[in-house]
Amino acid sequence: MISNDDGYQAKGINDLIEMVRPLADVLVCAPDGPRSGQACAFSATTPLTLTQCRKDDGVEVWSCNGTPVDCVKMALANLCPRKPDMVIGGINHGDNASVNTHYSGTMGVTLEGCMKYIPSVAYSLCDYRADADFEPLKLYVQRITKHVLESGLPKGVCLNVNFPLLEPIANSQKPIAYKGVKVCRMSLGTWLNETTRCHHPRGYDYWWMVGQYQNDEPEAEDTDRWALDNGYVAITPTRIDVTAYEAMENLKELAKF
Repeated sequence: MISNDDGYQAKGINDLIEMVRPLADVLVCAPDGPRSGQACAFSATTPLTLTQCRKDDGVEVWSCNGTPVDCVKMALANLCPRKPDMVIGGINHGDNASVNTHYSGTMGVTLEGCMKYIPSVAYSLCDYRADADFEPLKLYVQRITKHVLESGLPKGVCLNVNFPLLEPIANSQKPIAYKGVKVCRMSLGTWLNETTRCHHPRGYDYWWMVGQYQNDEPEAEDTDRWALDNGYVAITPTRIDVTAYEAMENLKELAKF
């Protein structure tokens, strides 16, 4: 079962369908338009609709007017004839590394699948362009997907997979390729200058949510951000359980009333 936060018409999800269809039957339920930044939001007060967009050999595509998480919930409740072997989010146009994990609708898809105890993976590429080239990801996506289908994942753990943008090397005849794969932790980072103020011709001000990402530990070589900045595919195992176990001992005094 596949969904995303860029909408069912996005190039990333359609390229993903073609990558994984040799491995399994594919059911897609994705938003009817862009829903970036929706994280794990769902429509508690908004009626939802489903529209069938495509059905051919081994692939069924539906769109939903809700969030990425709505799409997963709707698909599991109304479209899947059985529990899926896997839930996949992506391929996202833009990375979901570091603290972007918490904002990402692509990760919302994956976390929702994981909370339903279904092996789940998110794929993202560091390229926001609508016509991004996803071909270099194909063998990696197929290998990771096949591994998860065959071996599963630990209960309560999903994978956040991010691919760096391959930049052409001037005057080089060498093929462009990733340096390899790093299994790494989420890096610490901060978004700065997150709003831009604009003035509308009709006389009122409005704001765009934008900003610049700052890596708060640029020298740490065990993080997803370092891997991406240095040409590696970053695989970050991500837990549903967000309990800070290491802090529990220090907080036991609060239980003494």
